[in-house]
Amino acid sequence: MTPQQNGAMPEGGVIFSPGNSAERETGSWRVKRPVVEMDRCTHCMICWMFCADSAIDAAEGKFLGFDLAHCKGCGICAVECPAKCIDMIEELTLQAASTEEGGR
Repeated sequence: MTPQQNGAMPEGGVIFSPGNSAERETGSWRVKRPVVEMDRCTHCMICWMFCADSAIDAAEGKFLGFDLAHCKGCGICAVECPAKCIDMIEELTLQAASTEEGGR
């Protein structure tokens, strides 16, 4: 009997129901975080079209921000952005900056 058969180890990559990715918060895997300069954003929505994780928050054809609970930090939004207003910043750098600001 294999570990999978006796229930000791769950199978990987199994999708039990379609469309359940919204239920899975995968943002903790991220090493880099997208950061946007909103004053440079043209709301072209190319980032939204290319995002494989549906991690772009938008309404009425306007970019609102990133759903960091689901963003895996792949950076395709930054690569495809024609305005080049999205930068991929190391999570550790952002965490260190946040800690410094909180300690002041």
